[in-house]
Amino acid sequence: MTTLHDFSATAIDGKPVEFSSYDGKVVLVVNTASKCGFTPQFEGLQELYDTYGDRGFTVLGFPCDQFANQELDGDDEIAGFCQKNYGVTFPMFSKIDVNGDETHPVYQWLKSQKGGLIGGGIKWNFTKFLVGKDGQVIGRYAPTTKPEKIAGDIEKALG
Repeated sequence: MTTLHDFSATAIDGKPVEFSSYDGKVVLVVNTASKCGFTPQFEGLQELYDTYGDRGFTVLGFPCDQFANQELDGDDEIAGFCQKNYGVTFPMFSKIDVNGDETHPVYQWLKSQKGGLIGGGIKWNFTKFLVGKDGQVIGRYAPTTKPEKIAGDIEKALG
């Protein structure tokens, strides 16, 4: 059975990351954008990371420019924006596609595990997937779901 741990991606600094390194951790995967009405959610995501990080939780941020061109151009620019404006210290990855022909494999899998309201596609920036310690998807949350509203599910997943 496929799990999150079977995938890899390129970190925002250009280094490859094997998701097997997240085995045994609870992970929140989020497609992000720097110029979106939901961009302030970076603050809440960082708070979750700060609160639960030492208990085996992490956030994985995937910048995406597929929704009204709301992402900056380069990875360095994105990383700088997230750090400077929101103090982001959780792992961020290179810009990817979450829908269409060029969808990153991890998003193909996430969408196949928990479809959304529009036939499984990602509707907008800041769609969130909660993945358990075993690498299986526990839940999918709409862009409008504030990070703090997921805290109870994270607590439950951490045990």
